[in-house]
Amino acid sequence: MTGRPRVAVINDYLRIAPSMADWDRIGERARVEFLHEPFRDEDDAANTLRPFEVLCVMRERLPLTRSLFERLPHLKCVITTGRANRAIDLQAAEDAGVLVLGTANGEARLATAELTWALILAAARRIPQEDRAVRGGKWQTSLGTALHGKTLGLIGLGGVGSHVAKYAHVFGMKVLAWSPRLEVGAALKQGAVRVELEELLCSSDVISVHMVLTEQTRGLIGEEELSLMRPGAVLVNTSRGPLVDERALVAALRTKSIGGAALDVFEEEPLSRDHPFLGLDNVILSPHVGGFTDDVYREWYAGTVEGILGYLDGEPIRVISSGGFPDDVARAQ
Repeated sequence: MTGRPRVAVINDYLRIAPSMADWDRIGERARVEFLHEPFRDEDDAANTLRPFEVLCVMRERLPLTRSLFERLPHLKCVITTGRANRAIDLQAAEDAGVLVLGTANGEARLATAELTWALILAAARRIPQEDRAVRGGKWQTSLGTALHGKTLGLIGLGGVGSHVAKYAHVFGMKVLAWSPRLEVGAALKQGAVRVELEELLCSSDVISVHMVLTEQTRGLIGEEELSLMRPGAVLVNTSRGPLVDERALVAALRTKSIGGAALDVFEEEPLSRDHPFLGLDNVILSPHVGGFTDDVYREWYAGTVEGILGYLDGEPIRVISSGGFPDDVARAQ
């Protein structure tokens, strides 16, 4: 291709990326275009993105697969917000000669921990249900549950889970924790008791998921695990949708075998308009906004501009290789 490199800033659902960083720093060196709508499928993505040399992606909203890389012959660089993006096939990127860069993580971990607690409180006190009732002319239609003295079970005690544990102590909750490699001493340092997953599921009033999505953890919470939960227990997931088997969760919510769920992440995003979750009154839904706040966006997009400039200068920064994700990124989940 000739002329200025074309740069696509994609997944800007809120149409705010242009105001989140100083894009003027790029000047006339590249043509920056902002794309807002999610792609219907890989064909739509391939057709739209074919002319671009640089893609700036928002977290894991677009899977960059080997087949997609093969359909983007002009692509030379991908810049993702954050320090890792598991929706990018890094080996395929290297094989295609595409450089992958990241940005600083910002305070996304803290933001996700705060949203986790917003969902826990909303579920415990039935805030969305009561809000709808008041708007419908009703008054005090249900009783909520106090958290003091209850048990919080954390599946994952990394960068996000450890902050969630700290907040639990403020509410006077007992904290249980499990992950495959979590040691007793490490859990105690976070004020948690390390137990096996089965005990955590059986003993917790609120269960919050904070694991990295891998082939080993996909479907970690399925029909069997849900059957172990207490009848009034609530499942919260602000990590990754596929960690929980959605069909099994829908069944548990329909039969009310568990108390409810509060979800920020889903198997497919955005959530389809005919998804069963939308017809259930015992699940709280938010649109994957855990780590997304004004401050985080500004840091991410500022880092994206820096990444573009580094690429144009031939001095790329924050390169992400196929050799593996940084340990601190794994701990963040």
